[in-house]
Amino acid sequence: MKDSRPKQRRTPLAALVLAAALVAATSSCSSDTPPAADGTTTGGGGGTAASEPGEAGKSDAKFFVQAEYDRQLALLDAEPKGPAGEPWAQTLDPQEMADTARYRKKGPYEICFSNASVANNWRQTGLKTMKAEAATHPEITEFTVLDAQGKDDKQISDIQELTGKGCSALIVSPNTTATLTPAVKAACGKVPVIVFDRGVDTDCPVTMINPVGGYAFGHTAAKFLEENVEPGGKILALRISPGVDVLENRWAAGERVLEAAGLDVVDVKFTDGDPAKTKAVVTDAIQRHGSIDGVWMDSGDTTVAAVEAFEDAGKEVPPITGEDQQQFLELWKAKKLTAVAPTYPTYQWRTPVIAALQILKGQPVPKVWKLPQPTITAGTRDAYVKPGMPPLHYAMCGCETLPGYPGTWGGK
Repeated sequence: MKDSRPKQRRTPLAALVLAAALVAATSSCSSDTPPAADGTTTGGGGGTAASEPGEAGKSDAKFFVQAEYDRQLALLDAEPKGPAGEPWAQTLDPQEMADTARYRKKGPYEICFSNASVANNWRQTGLKTMKAEAATHPEITEFTVLDAQGKDDKQISDIQELTGKGCSALIVSPNTTATLTPAVKAACGKVPVIVFDRGVDTDCPVTMINPVGGYAFGHTAAKFLEENVEPGGKILALRISPGVDVLENRWAAGERVLEAAGLDVVDVKFTDGDPAKTKAVVTDAIQRHGSIDGVWMDSGDTTVAAVEAFEDAGKEVPPITGEDQQQFLELWKAKKLTAVAPTYPTYQWRTPVIAALQILKGQPVPKVWKLPQPTITAGTRDAYVKPGMPPLHYAMCGCETLPGYPGTWGGK
């Protein structure tokens, strides 16, 4: 009997939306030109780009669009449409539905995925979740994944390879925005394309999928500090990579809130998502400024390292922002930190597979598919602490009901 489970192709693990994927809407080693002004945001997790002195400070105005900022803040409180308890299948304020009748075809299907990288734990958690989602659909008899390893040129080649091999639908998480746009546009002429997480500067994909966005993330983190630090307090802002749209959106929003609150941002530094570098940056800031009253982060991958730097210096940990990474949630609980965790949920990795099947069955999908983006607070934190899961696991994987949980995600 033929095995109907999806066959998964892997490439070696050698060796990140304001991306406007749609004219209606981490990790990168290069900067992109800004996307269109509809403001869809992209990217999750950390990045690996090297930083240069001065790059991390004042946000680039080209990455801030007031209308999109306002829209994202409104979406944070919007009521999602879709099945209860399944945020990966829900949508927020879908303003336009894509007609997919021309893509209808009979199965079985080969779904192909061009992935920017698995360079950080957020992306690794997400990919496991996507593969597990694909395995739940017997009509998907082959699920092909190519890893671009954070390289634009490799991802361009990967997309060309996938569009030439007869894929039923192509999912793309672009490494960078502008550079990958031509390759995605070319693919749109051959196969239905679903872009998620990070965007491209074309509206040719059938749908663009991601949570509310970077503005909402950065705003939420900064408002937390406004509420917990006295005006004039010294704020250390830790960033990951320059020129990555979602991270630039996060800082553009965060910077504006902090400035309006009268907080003194004494340092803005890139850490490259490296725990050792994070500790060094925090230690240096403490030594130079005497004290730090709050820490704003555009990604929570290294929040634990920042906390450890304060402890090593014999300092009380100030109000700090993080993400839904297991080790941070556990540390927050154990040490009773004053903290908050904006999120960019990894459950979004389930949605492109669901969307691909809807498209291939001729069912309409949102042109811009916005997913809920919860914030973890002290009052909700304990619900996201998952006993037995590894330290670097992201709690909002939406994977608890998928086959293989918890083992596939490293849990016990």
